[in-house]
Amino acid sequence: MATIKDIAEKAGVSIATVSRVLNYDATLSVSDETKKKIFEAAEALSYKKKAARKSETARIALIHWYTEKEELDDLYYMSIRLGVENRCKHHDIQVTKYFQNNIEEMKQEDIQGIVAVGKFSSKQVEELLAITQNIVFVDSSPEEDHFDSVVIDFEKATTKVLNRFLEKGHTSIGYIGGREVFKDQTAEIEDKRELTFKQYMAQHNLLNEDFMYVGEFSVQSGHDLMVRAIKEHGSQLPTAFFAANDSIAVGCLRALLEAGIAVPDRVNIIGVNDISISKYVYPALSTIRVYTELMGETAVDTLLERIGGRIIAKKVYISTKLVNRKSSF
Repeated sequence: MATIKDIAEKAGVSIATVSRVLNYDATLSVSDETKKKIFEAAEALSYKKKAARKSETARIALIHWYTEKEELDDLYYMSIRLGVENRCKHHDIQVTKYFQNNIEEMKQEDIQGIVAVGKFSSKQVEELLAITQNIVFVDSSPEEDHFDSVVIDFEKATTKVLNRFLEKGHTSIGYIGGREVFKDQTAEIEDKRELTFKQYMAQHNLLNEDFMYVGEFSVQSGHDLMVRAIKEHGSQLPTAFFAANDSIAVGCLRALLEAGIAVPDRVNIIGVNDISISKYVYPALSTIRVYTELMGETAVDTLLERIGGRIIAKKVYISTKLVNRKSSF
């Protein structure tokens, strides 16, 4: 079994430096390059850190913008949370889960850092900042000159879908999406997918806002909006639809099936997220794969860098991949 001494020799630093880096000592002043060498050496040697005493164990909070019930209905955010928890387990870090409705409880605890999953208003950001300055946001990026974040480039993801549709000859393309509001109801949240869709289609002289439908990010909303599109457009229904997430896309597929409209022969559908059920619906859903667990894992690693002393804010983009299945050509 590898020891701290082995890591020190491989990285070319002192045993004390290795120990303090691996324990995320915030008072240690060493370069990020040195820390990188130490972590790489530890990984190469398959070093397993011994369970620390409670007083030495980093304690972080995971705050979720969803309620517990809402999280159960959204596999996207659940998967991010699992990524956070698994990474914390790997690092022997104690993590406590909170929801937005119990931020006050966090103020009573000794929290070293916060992973904030979801969307947070300016007021809520200030509340979190009052607890600790070590915060990383996942799936949003408020005040990016000050806070770390791990996000998806939804502009690029949307462009991938629309490029695919155009390559396949589609010129009549619709959009079915959702909008969200901050939990404290202070503002509606701008959705990059919707904005990018409008900009892209306008640039290609293909925008028809009558083909755009916006509701909630849910299966039921996707179903209801597609039913409405079918009624309003009949034989002029677009030949392709971009659904802003997989839950919406599943609802769209159901509505098309009920109306006897063939997918993909008459209408193509592409969603976003690649949640676990996407490959099992009929027809199997084409989608943009989002590496949600990696988002959670990266958030923990980024937070530990902050706790370890990094002061410059970092914004990390996680790549996406277009997965073609049976709902599109």
